[in-house]
Amino acid sequence: MAGGEYLRYVALGDSQTEGVGDGDDVTGLRGWADRLAGHLAAATPALEYANLAVRGRLAHQVHAEQLGPALALRPDLATVVAGVNDVLRPRFDAAEVAGHLEEMFAALTAGGAHVATLTFPDVGKIAPAARPVRSRVLELNSRIRAAAARHGVTVAECDRYPVATDPRLWSADRLHASPLGHERIAAAVAHSLGLPGSDDTWARPLPPLTALTGGRAAMAEMRWAAGFLGPWLGRRLRGRSSGDGRTAKRPQLLLFTATEVQDPGGSAGGPAR
Repeated sequence: MAGGEYLRYVALGDSQTEGVGDGDDVTGLRGWADRLAGHLAAATPALEYANLAVRGRLAHQVHAEQLGPALALRPDLATVVAGVNDVLRPRFDAAEVAGHLEEMFAALTAGGAHVATLTFPDVGKIAPAARPVRSRVLELNSRIRAAAARHGVTVAECDRYPVATDPRLWSADRLHASPLGHERIAAAVAHSLGLPGSDDTWARPLPPLTALTGGRAAMAEMRWAAGFLGPWLGRRLRGRSSGDGRTAKRPQLLLFTATEVQDPGGSAGGPAR
């Protein structure tokens, strides 16, 4: 970092950081980390950016697969966001998951990076079927805050604002943020980092939304279960992951250009694989 400006940003994580829900695998994925790079590049045109995230990864996989390459890139800013995939697994150990996150926090800060992370919204308010894991999310958030405090990590407190569970911030699968959701997450992290031009408007509510009730609500739940929950459970039963065979979309530091702010599938970043 020179003069308070970040020059090398590396993102570690799973599908949210990869950008699933914001674009597609044909035109390219954008996502909150790409959008945060846009915030950073507005202040530092020489910004170089790498995104090592791969969908489906559990916290221990992010730790094992991404930390070493991230350290080799010598970032002055790194974001580490993982754990939701763990929350949804039958055997979940919050201490173990937070332990992997904390080890990444410690290694990256020791390597000279400023690290940022975020807390997760109440998934039960986004997908009613996920209400049984609400307590897991709350515990993980508590442990993330504690680990972050021990290592001087910046935390974007996304879970503390009702807008975080507004359905318009989530894609049809209710597991990944929508383009608007990714935009809000990026703005939240930018604000938590105190980037020039950032403010708290990301936390403001959207105009009121008429909620579905009765039969329409039940039908929506059935469509979601058939279209998304069923296939997700099927992969789990077969021991498969949405990230099988995938690699990071941007494994090396590349100059983040103004074109990429407009076009997430631009040549510098390339399409997601």
